[in-house]
Amino acid sequence: MSLNCNEINLIIEELSLDGAFIQDIIQPGFDTLALYTYKEGSAKTVLICTAQNSVRINETRRKITKNSKPLRFMEFLRSRIKGCRINRFYQIGLERVLKMELSHNQDEQFNLYIRLWNNAANVILCDENDLVLDTMFRRPDRYEVKDETFIPPAVIQEKYENADIRFPVRKWNEQLLDSNNPDFKPKSFNEFVDFWYSEFAQTLSRESLLEKAEKWYNTNLSKKESALNNLLSKKESFKNATELKHFGDLILAFGHQISPNSNFLECDDYETGKKVSIVINPKKTAQENAADYYRNYKKSLSGAQEIDHDIEIARIQIEKLNKQYEEIKNEKNPVKIEQLLRKDTTPKQKIKKNHPGLEYYDNGWTIYVGRDANENDELLRHHVRGEDLWMHVRDFPGGYVFVKAQKGKTVPLEILLDAGNLAVYYSKARNAGTTDLYYTHVKYLRRAKNGPKGLVLPTQEKNLCIKPDKNRLAKLDFLQKDSE
Repeated sequence: MSLNCNEINLIIEELSLDGAFIQDIIQPGFDTLALYTYKEGSAKTVLICTAQNSVRINETRRKITKNSKPLRFMEFLRSRIKGCRINRFYQIGLERVLKMELSHNQDEQFNLYIRLWNNAANVILCDENDLVLDTMFRRPDRYEVKDETFIPPAVIQEKYENADIRFPVRKWNEQLLDSNNPDFKPKSFNEFVDFWYSEFAQTLSRESLLEKAEKWYNTNLSKKESALNNLLSKKESFKNATELKHFGDLILAFGHQISPNSNFLECDDYETGKKVSIVINPKKTAQENAADYYRNYKKSLSGAQEIDHDIEIARIQIEKLNKQYEEIKNEKNPVKIEQLLRKDTTPKQKIKKNHPGLEYYDNGWTIYVGRDANENDELLRHHVRGEDLWMHVRDFPGGYVFVKAQKGKTVPLEILLDAGNLAVYYSKARNAGTTDLYYTHVKYLRRAKNGPKGLVLPTQEKNLCIKPDKNRLAKLDFLQKDSE
């Protein structure tokens, strides 16, 4: 349902914005804008949508959800026209181009143009001489960029002959016959337009968004389930860890039976009473072969412990994906659905990363983790300040962990324990059990003269003893994925 020129005039008449003030501006998406206006004790939210097949302007009483990050055009409009008085709001001829004349105490004047053409909709802010200040969509080929002159459409009276007959205002009672809510009786054309796009426009917006959501969900679920199955298969391969240790014991017990140049040790298993054949390296002694089996036993044992953590994280991610998809399916507001999809389908390579290493948001606190010397050095040089907290394990090489300071607040013990677990996990002490750490403020670190990259010497440090907690690490991994 595209609005025709006479319907736009009716909407403007019902809005009656002449003399109103713009109290706030919200941009929930790249193609949608909401102006919060106030006039003589009456507040109205004016929705402007420039999305193809959904181009419109109307008053809405629905909640306008904010974008997760402030968008460029919204911030610009807020800096220029928030608080402005709407002196006049009208359609230029019948060209579906609206002009809003604005002023700041008569000192500054602006013209806000709203073009409601299906394939070229735009919102353009100009000064009083129609010099473009900024636009919702920057289109150089149309001269809709900063410092160009916006040329409003010419008004040709001949084009408007019999316009009332050619472009009638649709009667909403007829349009609502097939509605799921036949008792709904809109009191104005604005209310009808708002209702129509939220109900009948499902095929134009919500249904297409839900199809996109289903495709996104199936693709991500397949990847995550495949990753989980790979982890479960890997866990199965670790189940013979105790067998490796037992083979090492057998090699030491029957090492005297090893034949020269033989790749196998044939002996009786004293636990089962059966004869077993154990692969060995004939170039090594019995003690060296046994040491190899013990070493592989420790690796498998360590891998089995870590794989349980990874499996738990994989299951949490699948559970989170299912919740996100349910939230999208249950959402009635297409603007909100688009926001949810935009957040979750942005390619990782397009997400701007402001610093190296990892970042966690933990109960209002931000934690940075450097995983190697380069990341440690970069974080120290450019991304932390004197009051931030630095943490590192004692007697083991590993990454630096930083807790960003908050003015007037001391880092809580729970945050220290979370940061400590991260410091242990990203160090050589990961499998060492209970580990000692030390921490201090960044301002008490000094670089080691002629030392390796990133090496620092702390002063005024405090001690912290950490027993690694898999539940904390699982929670932190979930928080990091959720923040992404």
